[in-house]
Amino acid sequence: EAAIEVVEMVLSGTINKEIVSTINAAGGTAVGLSGKDGRLLEARRLTVPGSDGDLGFVGEPAEVNIGVLKSFEESNIIPVVAPIGAGPNGETLNINADTAAGAIASAMSAAKLIMLTDVAGVLDDSGELISSLNVAQTGDLLDGGAVKGGMIPKLKTCLQALQDQTDAAHILDGRIPHSLLLEIFTAHGTGTMIVPDD
Repeated sequence: EAAIEVVEMVLSGTINKEIVSTINAAGGTAVGLSGKDGRLLEARRLTVPGSDGDLGFVGEPAEVNIGVLKSFEESNIIPVVAPIGAGPNGETLNINADTAAGAIASAMSAAKLIMLTDVAGVLDDSGELISSLNVAQTGDLLDGGAVKGGMIPKLKTCLQALQDQTDAAHILDGRIPHSLLLEIFTAHGTGTMIVPDD
């Protein structure tokens, strides 16, 4: 229980406030909050299929209450949400940040889900960037074991968002200056774009 308190302090405090400060310094208007604030992210404990192991205070979004986000949207304020949710009994649950972002994008009917990471995007077996994928191709990569580690939840989240009517999902290297602008405003982009099947 002490560990989740530290996680909450770091994600909702230190990291969240650094991101908010960076956005505000760049001329935006950002506000930091936790998924527990305003019951934004109601969560359930995460279980691993076929296992009775207790993952501790790890959760997944059960419901996204978008009212608080709509208020920020109407005021042109950028909400920076720490991936912490409230469990069924009010307990704090740590949620994978990609999963939380995807759930929020789906609930808000976002046109795009954009994930920043520390790799170029989705890579093929030879380590080359795959600039565009559709749902079927993404499923094949997941089923074939071609992607590993942290890219797995990112791709699963992208697929879920597309299923929930998000138009496109992007996985970009956040270390590249202006990667978001380059992805959106250049012909080939900088990362991987995932779109629905034709």
